[in-house]
Amino acid sequence: MTTESAEREPAESPVLDAKSVEALTHEVARRRTFAVISHPDAGKSTLTEALALHAKVISEAGAIHGKAGRRSTVSDWMEMEKARGISVSSTALQFNYHSDKDGSDNVVNLVDTPGHSDFSEDTYRVLTAVDAAVMLIDAAKGLEPQTLKLFQVCRHRGIPVITVINKWDRPGRAPLELLDEIAEQIGLVPTPLFLPVGIAGDFRGLLRRGEDGVPEEYIRFTRTAGGAKIAPEESLDPAAAAAREGEEWETAVEESELLSATGQDHDQEMFLAGQTSPVIYASAMLNFGVRQLLETLVSLAPPPHGREDVNGRSREVADPFSAVVFKVQAGMDAAHRDRLAFMRIVSGVFERGMVVTHAQTGKPFATKYALTVFGRERTTVDNAYPGDVVGLVNATALAPGHTLYVDRKVEFPPIPSFAPEHFAILRAQSASKYKQFRRAVDQLDSEGVVQVLRNDIRGDASPVLAAVGPMQFEVVSARMKAEFNVEAVLEPLGYSIARRTDAASAEELGRQRGVEVFTRSDGVLLALVTDKWRLQYIEKEMPELTLETLIGAGAS
Repeated sequence: MTTESAEREPAESPVLDAKSVEALTHEVARRRTFAVISHPDAGKSTLTEALALHAKVISEAGAIHGKAGRRSTVSDWMEMEKARGISVSSTALQFNYHSDKDGSDNVVNLVDTPGHSDFSEDTYRVLTAVDAAVMLIDAAKGLEPQTLKLFQVCRHRGIPVITVINKWDRPGRAPLELLDEIAEQIGLVPTPLFLPVGIAGDFRGLLRRGEDGVPEEYIRFTRTAGGAKIAPEESLDPAAAAAREGEEWETAVEESELLSATGQDHDQEMFLAGQTSPVIYASAMLNFGVRQLLETLVSLAPPPHGREDVNGRSREVADPFSAVVFKVQAGMDAAHRDRLAFMRIVSGVFERGMVVTHAQTGKPFATKYALTVFGRERTTVDNAYPGDVVGLVNATALAPGHTLYVDRKVEFPPIPSFAPEHFAILRAQSASKYKQFRRAVDQLDSEGVVQVLRNDIRGDASPVLAAVGPMQFEVVSARMKAEFNVEAVLEPLGYSIARRTDAASAEELGRQRGVEVFTRSDGVLLALVTDKWRLQYIEKEMPELTLETLIGAGAS
């Protein structure tokens, strides 16, 4: 909390006049805020880069394949991400996109998420901040476990899903086979807007489906070197397409007719209700189908809308300013050494410098340093609207799930922590680094990188880290060394299950063999148990003790 924020009172938001409401409504209608979800290695970060390329906010895609020239994508900023070619942290990107289809000028807030299941907790936080999701599926592998889990989160939160079947430039499965799998495994009716012309591995272009599946045009793509530039497109009418592609075009037409016969045509109401999913076949690496995805997002995905608070009341977009923090991240730029709290604006107009109220503490908070972020690039933002993602600099009092507001008090539901399955004792290799060690642990804990557990027996010098997946421990070690110059030692702890408990049960649980009770930094008491058999014994013999199941990656 800055001195400035402590000395000033939160401002009351004036009642908007009709002209201001009209302007706000216009800005909200322009915005699309979405996340990309997928299994690892489905091409998520490459798609993120390709979308930015087609929006003309970068001139060349960063994912250039080839051993000599491979570059990391703009959304992967951590050294660990660049070295492994995977995303381990969510990243917010904002850019404008002018639609060629209807001439509209849109503001796109794209939140890239970790694909690896070890970081599903971070992905869950992102899904609390978006209005739609793009589900990316590998054309050869189809639906995979992590994708299924993340889809269940989308279903629970009522987030409509657009499906992209990626890597159609490589050998893979038949188009209708993949659609059947989506329908069977997740109960979502796939309604392709575009069908591929050419089998997987021979991607020639896309058939754009019209009403009742009638082909409206053939979009033919031309490859560019390494997929670094936007792929040129040529539009042909169905007759010209048939003459050019012959049997491949006829096959796509037949598939489109078959889909219409089974009712798999797009219906906007059913899409928004989470019953259907528009489908696009694409190759993010070659930039085939990427423009079509952007046009689909701005034309079909819902704009920002109101959100219910902890009391079940709706905060509408035209109400006074409110926002929810969904991510806190430090170390994004070594030159700044600061900490960013990413907030999703829920209602009203954000103005840089406005003094808001922090719902969790009731204290005023100044927003002098506010940024929009494109990867690691920062731009000062003066105004922002519902749906926008804004980074607040050095917001040490903020944590994921916190609410900021002006005028009428509002507090949005907290973001739950996942059930950890991996535990390790953390120590500083050198006792002389203890102060830096404590600072590092507190920062990573507040960011939600890992859960930190403590009890009187182990003390602050040896906290226990609790993680959904073991790679979270690698991130902790890497960031402690890079940002705090602390060499950390991690010693695995022999527990595999965590259950929420209470003060009345903690003493008895602490006496049980194979159980240890800790306090998480948010005050929740967790009982760690060695294995499921030990847990079953305790539950059977001492049913009066509180042992509550925590939320999991696929839970609601």
